[in-house]
Amino acid sequence: MKKKVTIQDIADALGVSRNTVSKAINNSEGLAEATRERILQKAVEMGYKQFSYVSALASLSAPVKNEEPASPGFKGEIALLTTAFLSQSHFASLMLDTFQREISQLGYTLNTHRIRPENLAEGTLPITFLPERTSAVLCIEVFDKAYADMLCSLDLPVLFVDGPVKRAGESVQADQLYMDNSTEITRFVNDMLRRGKTRIGFIGNYLHCQSFYERYTAFRLAMLMAGVPVAERFCICYNHQDEIAERLDELAELPDVFICANDFVAGDAMRALFSIGKLVPQDVWLLGFDDSAESRLSRPALSTIHIHTQIMAFSAVHLLLSRLEEPSLDYRVVHTQTDLIYRESTEFGGAEES
Repeated sequence: MKKKVTIQDIADALGVSRNTVSKAINNSEGLAEATRERILQKAVEMGYKQFSYVSALASLSAPVKNEEPASPGFKGEIALLTTAFLSQSHFASLMLDTFQREISQLGYTLNTHRIRPENLAEGTLPITFLPERTSAVLCIEVFDKAYADMLCSLDLPVLFVDGPVKRAGESVQADQLYMDNSTEITRFVNDMLRRGKTRIGFIGNYLHCQSFYERYTAFRLAMLMAGVPVAERFCICYNHQDEIAERLDELAELPDVFICANDFVAGDAMRALFSIGKLVPQDVWLLGFDDSAESRLSRPALSTIHIHTQIMAFSAVHLLLSRLEEPSLDYRVVHTQTDLIYRESTEFGGAEES
């Protein structure tokens, strides 16, 4: 069996450092063009099959043809691994519609494999998942760090859409795709402070996943930078209605505003408030995140932060396919744009600005 050519092999052949070869292959800055070209040519010559620029180099001398591209044949399976049932209300459901359409046009299929509690406990793969038939792995709602690390060891391209929390700075060894969890929460906090709403709290388990953690830290950082202290009693680290209601009932007073980890937590918070005789927005303002269908249908309609699921889908396709073409690329963390949407849960009712 022919030995796989590595970056170190190319470096040894040219008498340069491994880092120099990596810079050339990854198209990084800080390298002379002559050196880059010499390395790329050597990579082609040695048959470095993971080298994504080979086709680009070949196309430089190829004549341009005005032909329609041929429809691709079957190239492989992309396995979607998830711990949750992705309902139509989940932001990823809309993202996956576009993702599946795009990869099918490129010759790939998408198959879903459910990670069950026993798989998480034992560190085992779903029985339906066959690594030898899989080209790449897409992880959604996979937040267990040990399990995520196991998936990263499969020698397959892996992309996490959201992922395990990085509280201690530990990150999965894979590409990661997130919505922008910070910009619009920072904007919201500053909007509230300008309106005189200085008592702002947070509801949601910020250790549940990286996105929740980023939303929570964005809230705290925005308050810190504005010089406004966070009242710890208004930070409720729970996601479920009964637990939220219990904590709310212990408060002698409510804050002006609660930021919630997502729309589903906000819905539970709204019902929990109602159960203790409090109303939104009359007694407290509420912000969610995701812009789910429920956020528009709730009464009052929920202020939220919109996720652009289509650009997330296109970003997921790009990240996975570029990883398939070039496995040695540095791992990438991508955040896509989000937009703050004001609705009745913050703009109207008895909590009018003074």
